[in-house]
Amino acid sequence: MFVGTTIFIDDVVVRDEIITQKFVCDLEKCKGACCTLKSEFGAPLLEEEIPLIEENYAEVEKYLSEEHKKAIKTNGFYEEKHGELMISSIDNKACVFVYYDNDIAKCGLEKAYLEGKSSFKKPISCHLFPILISKFGGDVLRYEKFTECIHAEKKGSNKNTYLYEFSKEPLTRKYGSKWYLSLKEKTGR
Repeated sequence: MFVGTTIFIDDVVVRDEIITQKFVCDLEKCKGACCTLKSEFGAPLLEEEIPLIEENYAEVEKYLSEEHKKAIKTNGFYEEKHGELMISSIDNKACVFVYYDNDIAKCGLEKAYLEGKSSFKKPISCHLFPILISKFGGDVLRYEKFTECIHAEKKGSNKNTYLYEFSKEPLTRKYGSKWYLSLKEKTGR
């Protein structure tokens, strides 16, 4: 059901910017900024994702720098702040799972997964980014605008691709293909 600037699908609220914002990541321009954003908070982590990361870590660590491996060995790969689980970071910036491909920050979890060495792609919060989930009696999906993503907005406009289309895989992973088809139908596209 479409009400004003919000779409409701099951118990999920989809704010209008998810369907109106054009977006396609442009790693060549942003250099993987989503993995290195300065903040005291790391990427949100679900409790059920912790054992999945633990069981695949031996393959993932092969891609990480010594500094990141040492940080994980010393402090672990996640922390709890204000009752929320999150991935740890180095100096409140780079995610502990970051590796660099030339000058582009990339995810070691995802690399191991894409190479068939891991069964876990990455935390759903990372996969959905720049869509963030807020809790308000259920999930509320919103687009978090970052200056680092300005090139992704331009690329999305050039390719005529909306954020929900670009994010089909993570949205389907989180909510299922039936849910995603309902979203697509409600956009009228």
